Amino acid sequence: MTESKWLYEIILIIYGLSLIGYFIDFIQHNRRVNQIAFWLLSMVWVIQTAFLLSEVFFEAAFPVFTIYDSLFFYSWVLVTFSLIINKLFSIHFIVFFTNVFGFFILLFYLSTKVEEGMQQRGIEIVNELLITHITLAIVSYGFFTISFLLSIMYIVQYRFLKQKKGFKWIWRFGDLKRLDTYSFMAITLGVPLLLIAIILGFVWAEVANAEFYWFDLKTIGSLIVLGAYIVYLFLRIMKGYQGKSISLYNTAAFLILLINFFLFNFLSNFHI
Repeated sequence: MTESKWLYEIILIIYGLSLIGYFIDFIQHNRRVNQIAFWLLSMVWVIQTAFLLSEVFFEAAFPVFTIYDSLFFYSWVLVTFSLIINKLFSIHFIVFFTNVFGFFILLFYLSTKVEEGMQQRGIEIVNELLITHITLAIVSYGFFTISFLLSIMYIVQYRFLKQKKGFKWIWRFGDLKRLDTYSFMAITLGVPLLLIAIILGFVWAEVANAEFYWFDLKTIGSLIVLGAYIVYLFLRIMKGYQGKSISLYNTAAFLILLINFFLFNFLSNFHI
């Protein structure tokens, strides 16, 4: 494949944005976001197709003869199927999950390919994966923090309203429904960012030959945090939890996040 560092990064950025869009549509059934995600994924397909055609016509080889080239073709097939399913069928769950897996496959291919064939540039991209992994994880934690604060405000306002106290200043909190909705929106944005960050971390660790990262406390803790917020979305969407009950759960989930960020980070043998 033609080695181009910036083009690889563009593919990952567009694919990541598409994945976030499909997640938002998966959670909120937002058709406008679905269309944006579809066109972003179409851009990924066009770039991947250009890679494949250049390999066939300029290199006179079809990219299936090595395990890494097969990964690229595998990713292209998944993107193609996702576009077809999104356009012809109303099965949005499978589109999202297919794209999560396809993103992981493409990311693993690109990371390994550049490390093999580009030497110094490959090292730069592997290091950039680590930087992006950390950045996205912290940004997702920022969204979770905002959601936590909104939930605290909800609980405090709910208590004052119930006890009929604090009416002179409580209006500055905003109404309960708005606090609950904004808290939900923040988690909806935070979850896909953390998911992508974890995928980036796994791929980086694999390519960088890091030892025992699967059993590292921070890695396990990050998966637990992701699981806690996925449960939040499940309770909110599937079980219909709202208001005080989901705000209390959100507070508990944020405590898990704090434990992971401070305690598990300190005890980790893999993370700094």
